[in-house]
Amino acid sequence: MKKLFFSAALFCSSILVHAQNETQLTIKPAGNQVVSKHIYGHFSEHLGRCIYDGFWVDENSTIPNKGRIRLDIVDALKKIKVPNLRWPGGCFADEYHWRDGIGPRNQRPKMVNTNWGGVTEDNSFGTHEFLDLCQMINCEPYIAGNVGSGTVEEMAKWVEYLNFDGVSPMTAIRSQNGREKPWKVSFWGVGNESWGCGGSMTPAYYSDLYRRYATYARNYPGAPLKKIASGANSSDYNWTETCMKNIGDQMWGLTLHYYTIPTGNWGKKGSATKFDEKEYFSTMKNCLQMEELVTKHSEIMDKYDPKKKVALVVDEWGIWTDVEPGTNPGFLYQQNSLRDALIAGTTLNIFNNHSDRVKMANLAQTVNVLQALVLTEKDKMVLTPTYHVFDLYKVHQDAKYLPIAFTSPEYTVGNQKIPALNVSASQDSSGAIHISLVNLDPNKKIALSTALEGLKWSSVSGQILTSAKLTDVNTFNDPNKVHNTKFTGAKKSGNSLKVELPAQSIVVLELK
Repeated sequence: MKKLFFSAALFCSSILVHAQNETQLTIKPAGNQVVSKHIYGHFSEHLGRCIYDGFWVDENSTIPNKGRIRLDIVDALKKIKVPNLRWPGGCFADEYHWRDGIGPRNQRPKMVNTNWGGVTEDNSFGTHEFLDLCQMINCEPYIAGNVGSGTVEEMAKWVEYLNFDGVSPMTAIRSQNGREKPWKVSFWGVGNESWGCGGSMTPAYYSDLYRRYATYARNYPGAPLKKIASGANSSDYNWTETCMKNIGDQMWGLTLHYYTIPTGNWGKKGSATKFDEKEYFSTMKNCLQMEELVTKHSEIMDKYDPKKKVALVVDEWGIWTDVEPGTNPGFLYQQNSLRDALIAGTTLNIFNNHSDRVKMANLAQTVNVLQALVLTEKDKMVLTPTYHVFDLYKVHQDAKYLPIAFTSPEYTVGNQKIPALNVSASQDSSGAIHISLVNLDPNKKIALSTALEGLKWSSVSGQILTSAKLTDVNTFNDPNKVHNTKFTGAKKSGNSLKVELPAQSIVVLELK
């Protein structure tokens, strides 16, 4: 009898410990804040095999295509509702001269892509081809103009060529090239990384130059521009301060670029597929730096723009590793693992939670470059773990932001700690609530008890993305190793939502 009593005491103790270890999450009703769909944008540069041998196939290719644009990639991007696509760069934007990419393809001049591998660019994929691609995907184009090596006149005439619906020299050329009506492109980048490959400028010089270029980038009838200034590299807060002070509301948005480097060392960034838990931890610690960067840049912007009219546009983000062995170092081709999916889920949660200021973002890059959604090899195509995160998170696009509060359990390696859990939530136009949860800890599950204040729901369903190993990837021989599956670890318990979140997982729940 004594032994039975002792066992019961132990059992009661374990229930108490479990309850104490349960993370308490509170979700509050929506206000006016919206998670812009443009946070879920992408980036396609003339770099490596992103455009050529990615989106754009050879003219004699047997791969299904329409006007040389590869259809399986188009279909994949339509499925995740890609809202915008940034082009032609990147560093390439500030050496690209748009007139070289229009007219009969066999008459277009060739150029050297000095930034990426020194390869010859034949300009067969230019303005019309890019805008055809965007129309096929059903996304908005985001064009980065050439400030570094271009002229004010060059950019002004590109805007006219794209957006003016009337009689002019540019519209006459457009008509000759097979397009009568304007495309009315609104997103317009005035330069790229002007602090570096875009001209090695000081913020004061760039902000003056921006005002000049932006003056001549005209708003034509029915085609007002959303002009986006070239913003800071990572933690260069002085750049943001100077641009906000000198440009102010003469811009729609100001960019921020930040890449997650696993080792923190640009000279030896680390492998995309061969890493231990210590390097995984440092990668996620560096990924979480985005929270601090967005917060601090937003605080500077708030000083000059308290009404938050100017968007913070994080138009280059993602993990950057060493290239795959045997590939051209200038092509930035890397594999994509479960670790990269955890980075994507975490970063998108950060953007959702700062959607009062972050109105646009672009993952680098869409096909065959850096943290790609899609990898190709001749006629084969594989969707990466990162693609599946965007498939899960598309439910947040243009939904109302739901404020959240919780204290995360810690993920510890050695004497270092980071938050194991990150979360964001939104409510769509039908009233459905979506909660995206990421557990960064590869060793421990997380038990959650969630209170939804003033929110009505009666059922919960979900999907999960995880795999046995952090290094697991999708290959051309095994394309579905890491993919979304049904999640059954959430249930309604009275007025609470109870969730058991597995280790190293991304879960999106739908409450109706």
